[in-house]
Amino acid sequence: MKRKILLHPDPRLKKVSAPVPDLSDDLRALADDMLETMYDAPGVGLAAPQVGILQRLVVMDCVKGENEAPRPLIMFNPEIVSSSDETNVYEEGCLSLPEQFADVTRPAEVEVRWIDREGKAQQEVFTGLWATCAQHEIDHLEGKLFIDYLKPLKRQMITRKMVKMKRELART
Repeated sequence: MKRKILLHPDPRLKKVSAPVPDLSDDLRALADDMLETMYDAPGVGLAAPQVGILQRLVVMDCVKGENEAPRPLIMFNPEIVSSSDETNVYEEGCLSLPEQFADVTRPAEVEVRWIDREGKAQQEVFTGLWATCAQHEIDHLEGKLFIDYLKPLKRQMITRKMVKMKRELART
């Protein structure tokens, strides 16, 4: 089932999410819904706070190639255990800030640990878009948006555009 994605500014997007204490069928269903929502949007990542659930759950799939098989990842309680000194700059966007993009500098490589859909511990090193996406989505769990990395003027400009967009959407 597709979920409604919260749009910035929304106070729920600025809150720290609670750890997932135990995997339940409801949480697995939420993860499946989030994947469906992310693919439909379309996006490469989605965090539970973006659908109004303040739990530490992220879904990602950064496979872009037409002939490549999708690689959906469901991450409960993801955490970055190490990151490289080397950095990358990616133009980031966010499903909670449609049509807003900006260059963000982040570590080029991160090692992430999480619990998968079956409750098994996983750990993987991500590079490139996968590393950027993992950091972006885990930031959501901490109440942080990609615009928080920008200079205040640019951040305010994007927020004003989003307020205007939300007003227009409310009228329709």
